[in-house]
Amino acid sequence: MARRQGLTHLLLLISSIIMMYPVFWWLGASLKTNDEMRSPNLFPETFRWANYTEGWVSVPNYDFSVFYINNFQLIIGVLFTSIVSCSLVAFAFARLDFPLRKLWFGILLVTLMLPTQVTIVPQYVLFSKFDWINTYLPFYVPHLLAGGVGGPFFIYLLVQFIRSIPKELDESAKIDGCSWFGIYWRIIIPLTKPALVTVAIYCFLWNWDDFFGQLLYINSVDKYTVNLALKLFIDSAGTVPWGQMLAMSLVSVMPAVIIFFIAQKHFVEGIASGALKG
Repeated sequence: MARRQGLTHLLLLISSIIMMYPVFWWLGASLKTNDEMRSPNLFPETFRWANYTEGWVSVPNYDFSVFYINNFQLIIGVLFTSIVSCSLVAFAFARLDFPLRKLWFGILLVTLMLPTQVTIVPQYVLFSKFDWINTYLPFYVPHLLAGGVGGPFFIYLLVQFIRSIPKELDESAKIDGCSWFGIYWRIIIPLTKPALVTVAIYCFLWNWDDFFGQLLYINSVDKYTVNLALKLFIDSAGTVPWGQMLAMSLVSVMPAVIIFFIAQKHFVEGIASGALKG
């Protein structure tokens, strides 16, 4: 038994090293010069920490603090609108009785299987007519309407969680004179915190990494996010400071990694609760 466990741990360790190798290479390459990029060595002989300081201010007239501020401005707005709208819609599906509720919920589930590429062109045409291109409105407004990146999935997750909450709590609140919104705000929201944290983490990660959507709607450098700023390292002559670009790309993922590890407990709790109780 002990030998079997030891073999299992050894295989898991080897698998972990294999899966982490690209990350180690990424870290090592961010400390190399362009001449060392083709070297088979994982890490350079001399660490070039200047890649991080030079990469931070490599964009003319801007530094990466501007792009980080833009990124957080976009993400905070998306997080707030998505959590509020998705929780309200999920509460309506889980608790309210209205005409064609099952039909609308079925349509919602169908949108989960709808590829994003199908809606790109009509969305762009619509937002262009609204004169929303080169603003953050194409990100805020869909999430305000419980759409956007991951919206249907968030609603489904919250619906399953809310359905696990006993309806007797709603009935007791009604007897005390509580309205439907009061039930939502005073009972449902406090009890769905694990699921809301899960939604917030997913929403943060997916929108932080949404390079294509940001590339499609944002044109001016002063509104660029970190993802878009990375492409500025490639100039018209094709010369790329690989060390600086990889250093900044490594820095760009750190907020997402930090947020995930800080909220990992709540993330697992929210997923497990939704799966078991739903």
